[in-house]
Amino acid sequence: MSATLRTIALYGVELAAVRLGDAPDDESTRTEATARASLGFLSEPGDGVLGRLVVALGAVATLDLVVAGAGVAEVAHALRAAGELDVAGALDAGEARATRALEEGLKRWRPRVDAPAFARSLAQADRVGARLLVPGDPEWPVGVDDLGANAPLGLWVRGRAGALAGGQPAIALVGARAASGYGQHVTADASAGLVDRGFAIVSGGAYGIDGTAHRAALASDGTTVAFLAGGIDRFYPAGHDALLTRIVETGAVFSEVACGTAPSKWRFLQRNRLIAAASDATVVIEAGLRSGALNTATHASELGRPLGAVPGPVTSPSSAGCHRLYRERNAQCVVDAAQMAELASGMGFGLTAQRGGGSVGAPVPAPDPSPEGIRLLDALSTRSARSVDDLARRSGLSTGMVMSTLAELEVDALVARDLDGHWKQRRRR
Repeated sequence: MSATLRTIALYGVELAAVRLGDAPDDESTRTEATARASLGFLSEPGDGVLGRLVVALGAVATLDLVVAGAGVAEVAHALRAAGELDVAGALDAGEARATRALEEGLKRWRPRVDAPAFARSLAQADRVGARLLVPGDPEWPVGVDDLGANAPLGLWVRGRAGALAGGQPAIALVGARAASGYGQHVTADASAGLVDRGFAIVSGGAYGIDGTAHRAALASDGTTVAFLAGGIDRFYPAGHDALLTRIVETGAVFSEVACGTAPSKWRFLQRNRLIAAASDATVVIEAGLRSGALNTATHASELGRPLGAVPGPVTSPSSAGCHRLYRERNAQCVVDAAQMAELASGMGFGLTAQRGGGSVGAPVPAPDPSPEGIRLLDALSTRSARSVDDLARRSGLSTGMVMSTLAELEVDALVARDLDGHWKQRRRR
């Protein structure tokens, strides 16, 4: 028996207990999926330290190390054997930032090694028919890979697992839970209009704007997808149990956390990055200054996804967040489904449209960074200049890749270098 299979057996998991998507069902696939499910159970969403280890070592080797109680030296040895010499060297040298991040990560994950609890989670997943998707599966929503080291290790899904993998464009409609009549009206019209134009509607299943977007898509016989912050064995909010059940019938409900996991503020914020990454564009329809929808908008902006916001009365606190996005996130003003569709297709940038027969200027799309470029932009700051070594640690890229990617970003005027050779992200106008 291999070390990985011994680890999984130690962890109390039968390979057959994890229901997979449509990937080939062989021992290698099941071992990888089970290891990712196990690591997802041990960690919180968006754990970049764990994500970098999985990228460097693979899920099964990472699980072996965590369950075996490996220390920093053992992890460094494994990284060196895998050819990750930069990270291994930093750990060997006791470099404070790298060593502290790994030590803290090991302290986070080890207390969660709980075989009976994980077995119960898998039983819950089986009871509700949930399946696990992992990167590389045919149904995997590839947009979430742009999150780099913070991408989900796997996604639990109920419903049509390939709802976001068939080439159909998707747009996120998000906003306030305490939506006004105006916000709900605009959302319903926009969702129905986007469905008519062939878009899938992505949102978070919450009250207010989210729920209205889902309902309008269902009423128009369209595809709608909800990302939840808790396990998909128990729908949240409870008042949307019937709505989310309807979504499962024709679309899909996703979550990266294991069944039995309760939603929390942190998990809602991390869930929002998946909504933004899985969509071709994000539109905030109505949001106050402290709305969680602004967090989704921030993720969309940082990922380089088109971002739109619907204007409201300047006297309305419910639209203050949308107006803030115009100033701080370069959001495009959109007022109907046609403009939102243009935004998602990349035609919403640099347009000067005149209604009533006026001309429309040629679109000037912003340059699309490579996946490595997106990871670097996420690691860069508009305020603090950072060194190449610092950026390599933050992005999980090698120093050579960081330098070549910075050159590409500099050509596209997305980054700037100071006299000390440190780098900043240029402010977007």
